[in-house]
Amino acid sequence: MQLPEHISSAQWQRFKKAADQYETPFLLLDLDVVRNKYQELERSFDYAGIYYAVKANPAGEVIQLLAELGSNFDIASTYELDKVLGFGVEPQRMSFGNTIKKASDIAYFYQQGVRMYATDSEPDLRNIAANAPGSKVYIRILTEGSEGADWPLSRKFGCNPEMAVELASLAVELGLEPWGISFHVGSQQRDIDVWDAAIAKVKFIFERLLNEQGIQLKMINMGGGFPASYLQKTNELVTYREEISRFLQEDFGGNMPEILLEPGRSLVGDAGVLVSEVVLISRKSSTALERWVYTDVGKFNGLIETMDEAIKYQIGTDHEGEQGPVILAGPTCDSMDIMYEHHKYELPLALEMTDRVYWFSTGAYTTSYSSIEFNGFPPLKQYVL
Repeated sequence: MQLPEHISSAQWQRFKKAADQYETPFLLLDLDVVRNKYQELERSFDYAGIYYAVKANPAGEVIQLLAELGSNFDIASTYELDKVLGFGVEPQRMSFGNTIKKASDIAYFYQQGVRMYATDSEPDLRNIAANAPGSKVYIRILTEGSEGADWPLSRKFGCNPEMAVELASLAVELGLEPWGISFHVGSQQRDIDVWDAAIAKVKFIFERLLNEQGIQLKMINMGGGFPASYLQKTNELVTYREEISRFLQEDFGGNMPEILLEPGRSLVGDAGVLVSEVVLISRKSSTALERWVYTDVGKFNGLIETMDEAIKYQIGTDHEGEQGPVILAGPTCDSMDIMYEHHKYELPLALEMTDRVYWFSTGAYTTSYSSIEFNGFPPLKQYVL
């Protein structure tokens, strides 16, 4: 098997030795990779505060490691909050990054000591004012993140720049502190130029608020978007750093605000290998060229990001030799449970039932997306190296 570029032979032997102990399907996560990815990001963006997006992989071992390394945390729910607090992380190192939240959840975060909240609408802002008085708020704006992103995050979150200005002004009236602006250019974003347009929008909002209302914003939250190693190539992190830093310098120069990042996929994605077993190999007719390969993992127990074939993982098996086209599908009684049909993967012709299939760079958004009991299948198991 040809290994992905980001996995060394020694690392793969370590993975394999551990994998032999467990029954499929399961995710193996290498904490050394998480540590290295965090430290690389910290070195590259030495001027930025890092807030790990817990939703990417909420494993306790990941949270504990990142807390020890000094990371802050982007929290999406009271459940994530309780989990991170359980590892002794101070509430000052957290922000409530979800713009869709109950008033009772805001109150709970405030009671626990969290004082920084994302928002993108007037009703949510009023809820924050009522339940987290005096807190800092940052306003999420819409960005053009659909181009270049394998997993776009547009439309549902954010508001236009005009509304952002109005919300910042209202925040002052409500006794809140308008702290900054946030955006997200889309997950697994391969087009670095989209940060340029987003930062330019932020600059416009900063200047308008200062010039028209005397409101001085102090922070830009640039969200995530940094990549993991999937089939489609991306630039190295150093290139992201160079270009994004240049965009910031061009727009803000010597008046640089505080910069926050909310990485998830880029920290834990490459740390994981999902190990599955071939359940069945069949053809739809005696003359069909493509084999259907059904594995014991699918969209509903770990691979939801293959929806619309958005994320294309690198895949391997223990076989060598001639390969042929396959359609990859999961084990459930649901016709949607097909991972790859249009993008033509090829797997060895020697592949047989009970053989293992390895899905690389699956440390992010697999265990956290896994269903509880669809078709009776349990959530995806995870083991940490």
